[in-house]
Amino acid sequence: MAQPLNRRAALGLAAGLAPGLVLAACGSDSPAPGGGSSGGGSSGSGSSDSGSSGGGSAGSGGTRTVRHARGESTVPARANRVVALDTDALDSVVTLGLSPVGATTVTAGAPFPAYLPAQRLSGTKPVGAIGQPSLETIAALRPDLILSNQVRDDKRYDELSKIAPTVLSKTTGPTWKENVRLHAEALGRQAEADAADAAYRAKLRDLVSALGGPARAAATRVEMARFLAGAPTRLYLNDTFVGSLFKDLGLGRPANQDKPGFSMEISPEQVDQAAADVIFYAVYGDAAKSDQGKITEGALWKNLDAVRNGRVFRVDDNLWMLGIGYTGAGLILDEIRKDMAPAGG
Repeated sequence: MAQPLNRRAALGLAAGLAPGLVLAACGSDSPAPGGGSSGGGSSGSGSSDSGSSGGGSAGSGGTRTVRHARGESTVPARANRVVALDTDALDSVVTLGLSPVGATTVTAGAPFPAYLPAQRLSGTKPVGAIGQPSLETIAALRPDLILSNQVRDDKRYDELSKIAPTVLSKTTGPTWKENVRLHAEALGRQAEADAADAAYRAKLRDLVSALGGPARAAATRVEMARFLAGAPTRLYLNDTFVGSLFKDLGLGRPANQDKPGFSMEISPEQVDQAAADVIFYAVYGDAAKSDQGKITEGALWKNLDAVRNGRVFRVDDNLWMLGIGYTGAGLILDEIRKDMAPAGG
């Protein structure tokens, strides 16, 4: 079974992608209010930033205009004092070669995601929980750029923009590659983003080959299940971060999960709906308060093909739910290879 990763990301970064707990129980890649799931980079209504009124300094002189989900922002040509207010923005900043001056954590007092190299975040100051950042703490850091999304911080956009130019994507999850491009444009680091994307695509090709080629990958039905404390068990659909990785690999999906949407919920009496050839699963919160025991100890679960064939793998909830970016994706692909590829593949 796959184990939590902790510091392995340092190796992943050094090789170029080969190279926590989430908010409430919904996951960091939860859909935008109203069901919107398109990413940032498109213009929308709202005020424009004209620069920081909080004393932030431009990274390398000059400015550029970036269009995003709330309009246009005038940003430094190459920002270097960045605050990231969600885990996808944090992954982007680190992947693209910066150490942010500030970032939110999943809950108050929680550590930063363990899959990111600790040395890259050693000087990063926590600025509050995701969706509840401290504006005073952010302002004290004198950022020259703030990155977030409308799901988390749309209602704070005007206040954040008074501190520093603020760039918002619409949401996270399945639009993560589009969001990285937006983050890279805001940071003035498009070349770094291109390199990360090329490394990711190379890793995809190598993994598909290790899985036996595209036809065999497509014939293998793979799912992601999540046992949640105090809530029904979820099976993740295509409009999620992990769903996008499965699609990028060309993996097969169970018919009931191969559709748009965020997730479907099942009860212990509906475990037959979790039928798949390979099951990855994670646990959010206290497992004893979830349906994990009721499901995995029951006859319906034990009769699933993946269970009978020993192809059920527990994965790190912190990584698979929060690792929304090229660094997180690369490490998840490493886990899929370890669990699914034949020995020596």
